Amino acid sequence: MSDTQVALEAKQARDVRGFWRVLLAVIAPVPMLFMGLYYLISPVDGDAPFEKTLAAVAADPGRFQLMQWLQVPFFLLIAAMFAVAWVARRGAPRLATAGGLLAVGGMSAGFFLLSGVVGPEYLVVHDGLDAGLMAKFGDAMEKQPTEQIGGLLFILAVTFGLLLLGIALWRSRVAPAWMGFALAFGGFTHPFMPGHLAAGAGLIVAAIGFAGASVALLRTSNDDFDLPPLAR
Repeated sequence: MSDTQVALEAKQARDVRGFWRVLLAVIAPVPMLFMGLYYLISPVDGDAPFEKTLAAVAADPGRFQLMQWLQVPFFLLIAAMFAVAWVARRGAPRLATAGGLLAVGGMSAGFFLLSGVVGPEYLVVHDGLDAGLMAKFGDAMEKQPTEQIGGLLFILAVTFGLLLLGIALWRSRVAPAWMGFALAFGGFTHPFMPGHLAAGAGLIVAAIGFAGASVALLRTSNDDFDLPPLAR
């Protein structure tokens, strides 16, 4: 080996493609899995009246505290959506691009514009706040234009964004076809599921669909995943 070749190899940047590939594979099913568990252990539906939810929190505050923590991994959903779009981009480029833009864009707006994981009902029980005042606060927050826009974009991301990504995953053939169908079905049907148990089961199905990206990423070589690092 010549001195020039030794010098070039010494300047080669570290290859971390394997790290990113496995990390995305691990992340992909996590957010929907935890959110599905959130719905499954919830004693009330997501659109339950304030008074009913407040009574449920007062009866079992520990459960609602656990539900808050189960929502925390949901912030990984943007990375999970990107993982699906990335593995499907070569086999179904237009669908992956459209689904990725709608899903990631809508979810980003939803995360920024919507309220956090702590609800006013929990604060009434946990911090002894006035129930009537917090009911008015919650109602006023839901009527804010930014909340409504964020909610609309969030729903579009979960329904049509995941629908397109699921079809792209199926069309790309990088994972079993049924996993693409699971992602499309679990996301698109979520707003229409009757009750929290059905909603939770639907999100578990979506998590299985997201695992299709995990399968594809773990099967992919580093060279197929991305270009190698450049020499410094």
